[in-house]
Amino acid sequence: MKYNLAFRYRIYPNKEQELLINKTFGCVRFVYNTILYTANKIYEETGKNKIITPASLKSENQFLKEVDSLALSNAQLNVKRSFTNFFQKRAKFPKFKFKKTSVKSYTTNCVNNSIRIEENKYLVLSKLKRIKLKYHREIPEDYKIKSVTLTNSNGNYYVSILTEFEKEIQKVASNDKVIGLDFSMSELFVSSENQKADYPRYFRMLEEELKKLQKSLSRKVKFSKNWYKQKMKISKLHEYIKNCRRDFLHKLSKKLSEDYNAVVVENLNMKGMSQALNFGKSVGDNGWGMFLRMVEYKLMFLGKQFLKIDKWFPSSKTCSKCGNVKEELKLSERSYKCECCGIEIDRDYNAALNIRDVGKEMLKY
Repeated sequence: MKYNLAFRYRIYPNKEQELLINKTFGCVRFVYNTILYTANKIYEETGKNKIITPASLKSENQFLKEVDSLALSNAQLNVKRSFTNFFQKRAKFPKFKFKKTSVKSYTTNCVNNSIRIEENKYLVLSKLKRIKLKYHREIPEDYKIKSVTLTNSNGNYYVSILTEFEKEIQKVASNDKVIGLDFSMSELFVSSENQKADYPRYFRMLEEELKKLQKSLSRKVKFSKNWYKQKMKISKLHEYIKNCRRDFLHKLSKKLSEDYNAVVVENLNMKGMSQALNFGKSVGDNGWGMFLRMVEYKLMFLGKQFLKIDKWFPSSKTCSKCGNVKEELKLSERSYKCECCGIEIDRDYNAALNIRDVGKEMLKY
């Protein structure tokens, strides 16, 4: 069976390459906006969904010939995908891209080995030739490179190399080494083995520093040079928080996938939880959804199980010892007292035990 996996690296282009990359960003944005504008105009006049090609724009805009043609083709496909999602009511009407606010990126495809790694320190790309690469994680030889996405984040350049590989994953049928995870706002999770993730809460740690930077930004003239400089400082701090969070979650998810044959969680609606209970910052800081995606694909590659139980299952209200279900349990009550068997246990630990037991029952079938 075929699978896809992306590898992200930092690249260090020289001045000529940097100029061409930035020019490609601009051309991709120009093609995207032009195709979107034309498609919108055709739809308003005829009611038809028609997407023009980048080739039709090159005769009037000669500068488009200087950049990677596949990057322009991918811009066209993005417009087409956006319109399809809009007509099928999966997304809102596509928006135009702006130089100052939009993410600077483009995607190019590998054709006849046009994209490859050389000497473990260079990435070969169409038009750009050899770019210096920080090759900290090796791509296996049997992995086929499909495409590369270049991005500019706060003046730093990165590539995401999408690969395809074939692997026969043998399912681990064992009902042993099963762990249940109960989401915790402060700890990230509490496990059925009474372990806590001890998530450092990076956003909360740097929130005061972020407030000072944003306060300074509010005093500056909008769109002035100093305003953009301050905005860059804020953006770099956000990126630092994001990188710290991702690093922590990657290491934690790898450990769980190696130590256990199955991980069981609740299928929670995190967006609804953050809005209903005013926990937006805490939920966003934890990165619970990102963490679950990491755990899922790492378990899958090892042939292990990732299970989600119904979000309406009363994991917090059920006694993990006798199975008694409480009618009411306030959110402020952090310990669970059973009226039948008399057990007193931490609320989250009790929920994690119940989640694990439900997962074990699911593994039997």
